[in-house]
Amino acid sequence: MRPEKQFLVDEVNSHLDKSNYVFVADYERATVPDIASLRGQLAAEEAEFHVIKNNILKVAAKGRGFPELDDHLTGQNAIVIGGKNPSGVAKVLTKFFAKEGKIQIKVGVLSNQRLGNDEVVALSKLPSIEALRAQLLGLLSQPGQQLVFVINAVPQNVLNVLQAKVDAEGGN
Repeated sequence: MRPEKQFLVDEVNSHLDKSNYVFVADYERATVPDIASLRGQLAAEEAEFHVIKNNILKVAAKGRGFPELDDHLTGQNAIVIGGKNPSGVAKVLTKFFAKEGKIQIKVGVLSNQRLGNDEVVALSKLPSIEALRAQLLGLLSQPGQQLVFVINAVPQNVLNVLQAKVDAEGGN
């Protein structure tokens, strides 16, 4: 491989090192302001949008052992990488696509698993990491709360019986 191409492959690999996922998007109908707006929204998720050459991405993906992407690498493509929340990034991309209709997600790779467009949309509908952690914490704390209620029920019932007895005797 020529040194110039090897440099580009190394650059794409450095981008791919930033996360365990990559989304390939077709940006053919997008304007410069559209892409700037999308980059701003992705920056909130600590993600990046990079225009790449299809052949360079093919070589980099093959070197990383990614699933076959060749059938999706036609036309003008960009990669979206980075950030710790692939669900949030997918949410930004699908929301932007629905609103603007100019950038389309072609394929994604998450932990070396190929995701089709429908699967990326499904990923975008998942709750955020913080929401999932809160749900898990709620599930873990629920048995403890129920145990406290059960343990507290015995003394409460005894107090209720004693109060009923006092009320009954006080009425005589």
